Amino acid sequence: MRFPLRPKATEFHARLARAGQNAVEAARAASRRFGEWPDASVSAAAMKEFERAGDVLTRELVSSLHGRRASPLRREDVYELATRVDDIVDQTYRASQLLDLYAVDRTSPAAIEQCEVLVLACEGVAEALGGLGGRSDPRGTLVRIRALEDRGDTIQRDAIAALFRQPGIDPLSVIRWKDIHEALESAINACESVAHVVGNIIVKDT
Repeated sequence: MRFPLRPKATEFHARLARAGQNAVEAARAASRRFGEWPDASVSAAAMKEFERAGDVLTRELVSSLHGRRASPLRREDVYELATRVDDIVDQTYRASQLLDLYAVDRTSPAAIEQCEVLVLACEGVAEALGGLGGRSDPRGTLVRIRALEDRGDTIQRDAIAALFRQPGIDPLSVIRWKDIHEALESAINACESVAHVVGNIIVKDT
């Protein structure tokens, strides 16, 4: 089943697709960075570029609300989609930045697992945004994103609990990794927020 949305707007959907793809690429880069840390091939500067690209795409999408051509989506939905996708990239960048900021000397298996979940969730977001162009039914993808958020939440909760149970651990290490795990979970949560907005759009436009 397809979901045609009011007027066709190829340029608008192309921007939306680029925003989704930028989130996917940022998540994949973060996954490599965490997996290879401390000898990561993905630099902090490279992660910053994804964050900058996301900001540009967000501005373009929001600016489209004030153009002559009407958006194929409601204004409030465009704004929510743009800002929530940007949140994914911002939190992904923040988590990767904390590795440097906190001078982390080794990686964490739980963080690597969170990154893997984030990549899958971002791929789902990109698919769901593509579905808004009428190319596919995104509802199954939305269910998958929500399941991934649940999985990410479990990983984060277990990782933080393990930190507090670890005998003799440096309290600063607990603080550092708690912040990193929470930033990664915030990025995954933002994916679920996008899924929620897409789901609402489907309800309103079908």
